[in-house]
Amino acid sequence: MGADDEAWHVLEGTLHFRFADRTVDVGAGATVFVPAGTAHTYEAIEARYLLALTPRLVALIDALQRSRDPDAEKSIYRAHQSELLELNDLAV
Repeated sequence: MGADDEAWHVLEGTLHFRFADRTVDVGAGATVFVPAGTAHTYEAIEARYLLALTPRLVALIDALQRSRDPDAEKSIYRAHQSELLELNDLAV
């Protein structure tokens, strides 16, 4: 969950999204938009997709890839105004 909007456009396969109140499967040719502050997770099921990211989310991913330290993840997410949720935080 973070301070930025996110959007995925599925080219092939399926993306399975899980939100606090529902799950959604998004197939090829469809786009899903997740507004800032919406808790979510997703799984790519044999999928190719385009992901639209804000500069802050690009910086978050870059910082996570540079660190590779699982113990530093929470502080990296916080520094980029995001929060990593556990799957059980999204009870459907």
